[in-house]
Amino acid sequence: MTDEQLIDRLQHAAFDYFPGAFNPANGLVADTTRPGAPCSIAVVGFALSTYPVAVERGWIGRTEALQRALATLRFFHGSDQSGAADATGHKGFYYHFLDMETGRRTWRCELSTIDTALLIAGVLLAARYFNRDHRDERELRFLAEALYLRVDWDWACAGRATIRQGWKPECGFLHYGWDGYDEGILLYVLAAGSPTHPIETAKYTAWTATYQWENLYGEEFLYAGPLFVHLFSHAWIDFRGIRDAFMRRKRSDYFKNTRRAIAVQREYAWRNPRGFAGYTRDCWGLTACDGPDEGTPELASHLGRLYGYAARGVPYGPDDGTLSAWLGLSCLPFDPEAGLAATHAVLQRYPQTLHDGRFASAFNPSLAGSDGEPWVSAGTFGLDQGLLVMMVENHRTGLIWELMRGCPYLRSGLKNAGFGEGWLQ
Repeated sequence: MTDEQLIDRLQHAAFDYFPGAFNPANGLVADTTRPGAPCSIAVVGFALSTYPVAVERGWIGRTEALQRALATLRFFHGSDQSGAADATGHKGFYYHFLDMETGRRTWRCELSTIDTALLIAGVLLAARYFNRDHRDERELRFLAEALYLRVDWDWACAGRATIRQGWKPECGFLHYGWDGYDEGILLYVLAAGSPTHPIETAKYTAWTATYQWENLYGEEFLYAGPLFVHLFSHAWIDFRGIRDAFMRRKRSDYFKNTRRAIAVQREYAWRNPRGFAGYTRDCWGLTACDGPDEGTPELASHLGRLYGYAARGVPYGPDDGTLSAWLGLSCLPFDPEAGLAATHAVLQRYPQTLHDGRFASAFNPSLAGSDGEPWVSAGTFGLDQGLLVMMVENHRTGLIWELMRGCPYLRSGLKNAGFGEGWLQ
């Protein structure tokens, strides 16, 4: 199998997660393949974003993709926005997890600002792709604009310097905001571009003021430990050659910054300061993922703490020897050589990381059983699969980036946040 054939097979398998996790009655998509999993609104955003890729690659028809997207947008447009404990959302935002059948809040979760942003990004992308003068495509574009325009981004600041991470009907806004470099850059850009409820430019500036610039292993970059932080917003926004005030001062951009973050991950894995099994320059990938926890008796001999589901990162941790194999392909736009080398290394050494042809959330070679096989996370996660599909396509054709470059709200948000140069000129 050539590299291109391998990439195509794994990208197609990753997309196949979404038809299997889809509820046609309301367009919701399950968070994971595990039985009883609720809908994650962020996974819905990734699902909407993968439909154009699937149509262009011939995996599903345009009509089928359109009807799936329409079912989703119709549900969210007509959903209960009262903010009640069993509603779907409030002020244009949505609860993080929803019941797959009723679409109502589950697990007493928060009204999530970042997960709403990921959902809305998918909504806007679908509107860019389904651009024909056809009744259903016109309806989709109408619904997409309505969903974006009703999000009250300014309300989510709660009078504070930065956007809050969430809100609950039982206690109001959560005490912490989006501070420090993270996946929130997409959130701030969408909030800055709104013509109805925009945040002030000062909010974006206040957010960048909390950044942490570091020199690690000879790489100067904007620090964030988990690798997904350096990837999520890039799935929709082409940061190549465009810069805000912070990156102008550093003579860099967010695309180059992600490439440096990948280099730091590889160097950390090669140095392997905690001595975990399997870590090499081509076997790396610490991020937010599933993982073994300390409640599993057969893992009691493990040296060190086990974190379960956690945002693992380098070089400061947490780190318990758990890696994510899907990161290699997700890094292809930034460092194709490193991404492919990592994918080949994992498949050759740990083929158990594939479930039905798709990468599991994580694996841990330090927790090999008596048969020598590593611990592997059960099932697959929608966030991982969606990111892989989108980033591989950005590497292969640039489809997602091209579509979103033409989104007027995204362009306005970037410019209002101080971005310029490159394709924004």
